[in-house]
Amino acid sequence: MPRILAPRIRVVDSALMTVAVRSETDGQRARLVPAGPFDLAHSVEVMRAVEEAERGLDACREVEIDLSSLERIDGSGAVLLARLIDRIEARGLRTHLVDVHNPKAARLITLYRERQTEVLPAASRKVSRLARLGAVGAGLPAVLTDALNFIGQFAAALPKAIAHPRTVNWGSLPRLMQAIGADALPVTSAANLLIGLIIGFLGISQLERFGAVVYVPELVVIAQLRELGPLVTALIVAGRSGAGLASELATMRVSEEIDALLSMGFDPVRWLVLPRCLALVATVPILTWVGDVLALAGGLIATMVVSDLTPRAYLLGMFEAITASHFLMGMIKTPFLALAIGLVACGQGLAARGGASAVGARTTRAVVLAIFSVILISAIFTLFFTVLGI
Repeated sequence: MPRILAPRIRVVDSALMTVAVRSETDGQRARLVPAGPFDLAHSVEVMRAVEEAERGLDACREVEIDLSSLERIDGSGAVLLARLIDRIEARGLRTHLVDVHNPKAARLITLYRERQTEVLPAASRKVSRLARLGAVGAGLPAVLTDALNFIGQFAAALPKAIAHPRTVNWGSLPRLMQAIGADALPVTSAANLLIGLIIGFLGISQLERFGAVVYVPELVVIAQLRELGPLVTALIVAGRSGAGLASELATMRVSEEIDALLSMGFDPVRWLVLPRCLALVATVPILTWVGDVLALAGGLIATMVVSDLTPRAYLLGMFEAITASHFLMGMIKTPFLALAIGLVACGQGLAARGGASAVGARTTRAVVLAIFSVILISAIFTLFFTVLGI
């Protein structure tokens, strides 16, 4: 009969019996159990026990700290345990506090971890800000390299996905298009309707002084179809769907679902990133088109409310201003804006490392970078069309 191997358990105690940190390891998981009085009177023993227990965590990836055996704890003991958790997490291990019978100890440790950064003098804060600014500048080449590397991985995944369609999760496309397109339609439609109203009100307030209210429909058409329609829609999608995609993939990364896909031979870029980018490329142009229609309707409402221009005159001017070039100049850029949102959101999600805080940080960063990318790409297209004289 095959032998059943029991988990390996190792116990580490301090020299004194009153203070101990028991360490139980089972493969890559470890459980630390502080026991005894963790207070100022026993701080030396507590420090020795903590240091001795920390040495046995080299082969672990997850550490659980059980506080149920503590007799008492004060600020000194909480600081030592808080520093222990900080050092463990700095090595890339995940930690988890168990406080079923001692919730006050967990709150005290958490409080000391939150307040570990002291308030610096004003001069030191200025230096720190300059240092952070320098660090951001020094890290830009690495950020650019990572972005180009991810874009290269995505480009390399496209022909492989065509050659091997089963390596792409096509079944998730309907759900993604529902979440990115149909669920976002009310928000993008309302935003574009309001943009049309704003353009109409501003156009009337400025052109009315010159008796040129008749040109308001043309202003609404050109501003909305060429620039504001794609830009506003992409910004809303970046803030809404970009955050959702980034947090979803970041959660999969920290919960080791991405590692499970890799162990099964799946490429995360083909299985996860490609369907999301395709869903964005397919839905953002539709959202933009619907938004353009509602923005033109908003301009009509504005002219009817604050000017003497009749609806028939507005519609005639609007249809004269709508040309294929104005429409295509706005629609051509929407797939590029959608692709930028997908690549930024998915790239930041897959780059997450750590725990829940890493998910939040990557999600925030994904939204900021996606919005910046959308504005940058829109500006590049506008400059390109202007140089061409279109």
